[in-house]
Amino acid sequence: MPEQPHQVIHIHPAAPAKPAEGAPCNGCGVCCLSAPCPIGMLVSRRLRGACRALQWSDSERRYVCGMLIAPLQVLGWRGAATGRLSMLLTRISARWIAAGIGCDSNLQVSGQPQLGQATRVEGESEG
Repeated sequence: MPEQPHQVIHIHPAAPAKPAEGAPCNGCGVCCLSAPCPIGMLVSRRLRGACRALQWSDSERRYVCGMLIAPLQVLGWRGAATGRLSMLLTRISARWIAAGIGCDSNLQVSGQPQLGQATRVEGESEG
C-alpha cells in the first residue's frame, strides 16, 4: 500500500488537542493552520498553508479567528473605520466560517500533539 501524502503544520505547544469532527470547536487551530477557509482565502490571498487571519490567544490558550475578533486589523484598515463596519465584517465572517457549527476538519493529527504535526490525506475535503 502506498504511503499517504502528509502535510506538516506548526501548532502552538499549548494549543488544545484537535476535537473529533462534528464536536464543538476548541481553538486547536489545525484546520486554519492547514488551509484557509473561504474568508481566509480572501484575507490571506492563498489557497494553501496557514491562514493569515489566525491568531494565538495567550489569555485563552487557543487559536482564534482574527476576522471574528479584529477584522479591520486583519485587513490592515486604519483610520476612520466605524464600529458598525467591524460588526458587519464579524457577522459575515462568522457565517462564512460556520462559527458555532462544530469542527468540520477531517485532518488526522499524527504523533504527539506537541510535535505540531497533522496529516491530510489527499482527496479528502478541507475544513
